[in-house]
Amino acid sequence: MPIRLTNSLTKTREDFVPLDPANVRMYVCGPTVYDFAHIGNARPAIVFDVLFRLLRHEFGEGHVTYVRNITDVDDKINARAAEIAAQTGVAVEQARSDLTATTERQYIEDVTALGCLPPSVSPRATQHIGEMIGLIEKLVANGHAYAAPSSNGEGAHVLFDVQSDDDYGKLSRRSLDEMMAGARVEVAPYKKGAMDFVLWKPSDAGTPGWDSPWGRGRPGWHIECSAMAGKYLGDTFDIHGGGIDLQFPHHENEIAQSECAHHKPYVKTWLHNGFLQVEGEKMSKSLGNFFTIRELLADWPGEVLRFNMLRTHYRQPIDFTFAGLRESWKMLERWYAVTEPLANPSPDAAFFDALRDDLNTPAAIAALHQASPDALAGGLGFLGFSNVQMKIAAKAEVDTVAIADAIAARNAARKAKDFAESDRIRDEWLAKGIVFKDTPQGTTWEVKK
Repeated sequence: MPIRLTNSLTKTREDFVPLDPANVRMYVCGPTVYDFAHIGNARPAIVFDVLFRLLRHEFGEGHVTYVRNITDVDDKINARAAEIAAQTGVAVEQARSDLTATTERQYIEDVTALGCLPPSVSPRATQHIGEMIGLIEKLVANGHAYAAPSSNGEGAHVLFDVQSDDDYGKLSRRSLDEMMAGARVEVAPYKKGAMDFVLWKPSDAGTPGWDSPWGRGRPGWHIECSAMAGKYLGDTFDIHGGGIDLQFPHHENEIAQSECAHHKPYVKTWLHNGFLQVEGEKMSKSLGNFFTIRELLADWPGEVLRFNMLRTHYRQPIDFTFAGLRESWKMLERWYAVTEPLANPSPDAAFFDALRDDLNTPAAIAALHQASPDALAGGLGFLGFSNVQMKIAAKAEVDTVAIADAIAARNAARKAKDFAESDRIRDEWLAKGIVFKDTPQGTTWEVKK
C-alpha cells in the first residue's frame, strides 16, 4: 500500500511519490525561541516526527532529510531580551543571546521528552541572513519586491508586491478581499498595497541588524523559512508541514516569495495539523488553561502526552483534556505490562497500512488493540514510545516489593495528614531514582530518566 497524504494545496488525498526516492525532503516550521513552548507547539513536533519515522521506514533511514528551523531573530525575542536586560543589568545583546540559546535548549529537551527524534538539520535564522538577502535581491530584480525608504531616512523596508503574483492565495484559496478581512494587516505609508508583506526592515541602534543593500536591518518572518528550506532542500521539495494556524499568511507568503524568485513550484505536498483546544476552550492565559510542555512534563510522563496527541487524527481539531491524559496513561500501562516479556518485537501490516493512509494514528492504535503482543510492542516502539523496553529493563533492576511498601507507607502518612513523613518517603525514593506519580487511580512509579 502506498503512502497517501491529504495535500492542503490541492485539497485532495494523493499517493505520495517523492521527487527523488533517494532523498525524500521535508520541512516543518520550528519554534520562535523566546519562551517555553506550549502544548499546542507540541502537536506538530509529534505529528511530523511520526511522519519522519514512516518515511524512513518506507524509503530508508539514510534517504530522508527532515529540516526544522529555529527562529532566533524576531521582535518578540527583542522585547523579551530588553525586559531581561532592564531587570538584570546585562547588556541587551548578551540577554538576547542567552535567551535564544536557553530557549532553544529547553525546546529540544521538551520535544525529546515527548519521544521526538532530532531532525536531520535544525538551522538557525541568524546563521542564514546571507541566503535571505540573496533571495530578496532576486525578488527585487524580477519586479516582485520593492524597497521603500524608512521615515527617518536610515535604511529601507523591502516588501513583497502581492499584486505582482497572480497565484497569490492558492494555498488558502481565498481572494485578496477575504484575506484582508481575516488578517491583521499593518497599515503603513510605505506599502503599495495593503497585503504587501515585509521581507526586510531597518534596525535602530538598539535592535539586532545586518548590513544589506537596503541599509542595516533584519529579515521579516516569512523570508526565513523560504531561505533555509531552499538551502537544505532545494528550490522544490516534497513535504512542508506545520499547524493550520500557519497556513495563512505564513505558508501562503512562503509560496509566493519562493515561486516568484525561482519560477518553479516550491512544495509538492503541504500538510497541516488541526487546532488544539484545552478542556473544550481555546488555550489562553486569561482562561487559566495555558500550559507549557515543561509544566505538563512535571506531572505527566512524556509518552502519555505523546500518546494522548496521537489518539486524534492529525488533521482534526484536538481537545486536550486531563481526563484524556488519565485514560492514555492507563492504556499505556496496560500495554507495557503485556509487552514486558517480549524481545525484538515488530508491528504488523495493519498497523503500517493505517499510517500509510494519511498518517491515521487513531487507526494504527486501534490495530494495536487487535495485535499480538509482539506486534503491540513493535508498534509502540515505532510510534516513538522507546520507553517500552527501557522502562521494562529499568524496573527489572529495582526492588518492586520495597517500592510497593514505600507507597503504602506514604499513603498511610498522607491519610493521617503527616505530610512531612509523606514528603520524606517521596524524597528518599527520588534520591534513589524512583519517581512517585499520584493519579486519581492511585500512585504509580517510574525510574527517573
